[in-house]
Amino acid sequence: MKHAATLFAKAITLLSALALMAGCASKLPPPGNTDEAPPKVEYLIGPGDMLNIMVWRNPEVSTSVPVRPDGKITTPLVEDVVATSKTPSQLAREIEKRLAKYIQEPIVTVMVTGFVGPFSQQIRVVGQAARPQTLPYRENMSLLDVMIAVGGTTDFAAGNRASIVRVHGGKQEFSVRVDDLIKAGDIKANVDMRPGDILIIPESWF
Repeated sequence: MKHAATLFAKAITLLSALALMAGCASKLPPPGNTDEAPPKVEYLIGPGDMLNIMVWRNPEVSTSVPVRPDGKITTPLVEDVVATSKTPSQLAREIEKRLAKYIQEPIVTVMVTGFVGPFSQQIRVVGQAARPQTLPYRENMSLLDVMIAVGGTTDFAAGNRASIVRVHGGKQEFSVRVDDLIKAGDIKANVDMRPGDILIIPESWF
């Protein structure tokens, strides 16, 4: 009898500890304070982007080109210019320098017409999303924007056990409540995304 009472006491202690741990886990801070303005992020060109390159008064060397997988572009008179991880303005200045050998005082404008962005700024959604994929980061992007883009979750998702892994500024992991956001409409569960975030949506245990 005494042995049974001891086992019962240990079981109660274990359950209390598990409950305490669960309570602590639910209090993890959200990934970014939605009351704070997200940091300004300049768009950086990435592989797969479509670029419209216009050279003022020189339509014969103006063109539209994709950024190759190696991160470079080739335009009339200018070969193999590294475009990735540059802003459109930075790339325009680089092309101007190259064209100055052939054109007097060239003025170049670079416009991005198809957006992908560099890998370091893309949002990755893995696990039980309806359409797991990589998304280009957009300024003021939120968790709700991401869930709309991936078509919500599957029937097997444990949305309220989802997490965001943030790699910029030191690797961190935060809990998020996807089910409460997209199924219950709890706007408080919406949070700001940051460039390079990874959203992980696990499968339900049962």
